[in-house]
Amino acid sequence: MIDIIVLIGALIVSLIIVIKSADVFVDNIVEIGGALGISQIILGVTASAIGTSLPEFGSAMIASLSGSAELGVGTVIGSNIWNIAGILGISATVAGVIGTDSKGLSRDVMAVLGTGFILIFFMFFGDINRTASVFMILLYLIYLWRLIKAQKDYAQEKEDAEEKTEETKTSKFKSINRKQAGMAILGLGGLIVGCRILVYSGTELAAIAGIPEMIMGLFTLAIGTSIPELVVTLSSAMKGLHELSIGTVLGSNTFNILIGIGVPALFMTIPVDHLSLAFDAPVMIFITLLLIGLIKLGGNKLNRVGGIILLATYITYAVLRLYVLA
Repeated sequence: MIDIIVLIGALIVSLIIVIKSADVFVDNIVEIGGALGISQIILGVTASAIGTSLPEFGSAMIASLSGSAELGVGTVIGSNIWNIAGILGISATVAGVIGTDSKGLSRDVMAVLGTGFILIFFMFFGDINRTASVFMILLYLIYLWRLIKAQKDYAQEKEDAEEKTEETKTSKFKSINRKQAGMAILGLGGLIVGCRILVYSGTELAAIAGIPEMIMGLFTLAIGTSIPELVVTLSSAMKGLHELSIGTVLGSNTFNILIGIGVPALFMTIPVDHLSLAFDAPVMIFITLLLIGLIKLGGNKLNRVGGIILLATYITYAVLRLYVLA
C-alpha cells in the first residue's frame, strides 16, 4: 500500500516538474530567439505547438528507450485523441466559440490527417523501424519549413500594410542573457528528469494494477502530459486568441506523431499493438474528421454544441476502450 502511495505521489510530482520545466524552457527559448532577431511570430507559433508537446515527446522517448515502447506509442496516440476531443471540446464548451482561419486550418488539419494516415500505414506493415523514422522526421522538417514560410509571408504582408517607422526599419539585436540560457538548459534538464520519473511511476502503477502499458499510455499519461496544451488552448480561447488555440492543438498533434514516434524509432524498433492499429489509430483519424465537420457546420467556428459533441465522443471512446475492448 505504501508503495502505491509513493508511486502516485511520484506521478503527481513528476507531472508538475514536466509541466513547469516545459514552461520555463519555452519561455526562455522565446527570449533567446528574440535576442537573436528571430521573428516573434515564427517563435510564437513554433514554440506554442512544439513547446507544449515536449512532455509527450519526452515521455514517449524515455518510455521507448526504457523498453516500454507500447507505453510511448500509447501516450502519443492517446494525447492526439485527447487534444482534439478533450482539450478543444473543453475549450469550446467553456469559451462558447472558437473561431478559425480557413487557410491556416486547411493547412494544419491536412497535416494532422496526413500524418495520421502515414502512422497507420507504417503500423499496418508491422513494427515502426528506422526507415519509417527517417521518413517521419524529414516530413516534419518539410511541414515546419512550410509553417515558417507561411508565417514569414504573413508578417511581410502585415508590414507592407502598415506605415513603417524608423524603429521598425532598424534591426536591433541584443546579447543573449546568460540567465535565460541557463534557465533554458535547466528547463530541458527538468523535462528529461521529470519524464523519466513519470514513465517509471506510470509503468510500475500499471504493473501493480494489472493495467496494460498501452492503456496507461492512452489515458493516464496522455491526459497528464497534455496539460500544457489544455492550459494554453483554454487560455487562448478565453482571451479570443482563436487561431493560437486551434493551432496549438493541431501543431502539437503533428509533432507528436512525426517526432514523438519518429525520433524514438531511430534508436529502436517500435512494436505495434494490434488493438491500437485496429481501433485507437482509426479513432484518432475519425476525431480529426469530426472536428472538420463540426467547424464547417458551425460556419468556420467550433461552437459550444460542437465542443460538447467532441467531449461526448471522447467519453464514448474511453468507455469502449477501457471496458469493452480491453
